Amino acid sequence: MPADARREAVTALNAWSADEARRALSACCASRRWTDAMVDGRPYGGWTELAAAASAGIKALGWSDVLEALDAHPRIGDRAAGESREAKWSRAEQSAAASADAAVLDAVARANVEYERRFGHVFLICASGRPAEQILAEARRRLGNDAAAEQQEVRGELAAIVLLRLERLAASAGAGAGSAGAASNATGPATSAGAAR
Repeated sequence: MPADARREAVTALNAWSADEARRALSACCASRRWTDAMVDGRPYGGWTELAAAASAGIKALGWSDVLEALDAHPRIGDRAAGESREAKWSRAEQSAAASADAAVLDAVARANVEYERRFGHVFLICASGRPAEQILAEARRRLGNDAAAEQQEVRGELAAIVLLRLERLAASAGAGAGSAGAASNATGPATSAGAAR
């Protein structure tokens, strides 16, 4: 993403009302604690500071806050419903995996169920650009983790998704010439949009 677009996006985020910023950022991460921290952390001096705050915010979340964020993510292979920004991003993030053959998609679905049974939450992975075979291999590998190790992996994947979505938010905010309406009109309340990115 061009530096000018990032700069415009940070300027827009800093200028939005707290409600507008909260609504836009909730498409990046559905944890209310993370969104509140990001809104309260304004103004940001630039993209590097914004991205660092986003990553630090994920690390600082309690596990219940992470679970709140996970609740907004559909299973890998499930199509996020609706026309919210978050749902559209979720579908785009999973598009590479969606083209796999039926046997691989069935194996991913079974791995999702096994993972949820083992860990009690959806399998989260930054699926953008990853084929289903790679996602399946990661799900199988992570089934061997203990709970503490898996929580660390989930945080890492969530942070990667958040940064990817911040880039997308920046692109849309920059395209709207920094207007709060451009970001908030396309961003409804967080939907049950998506888990395996």
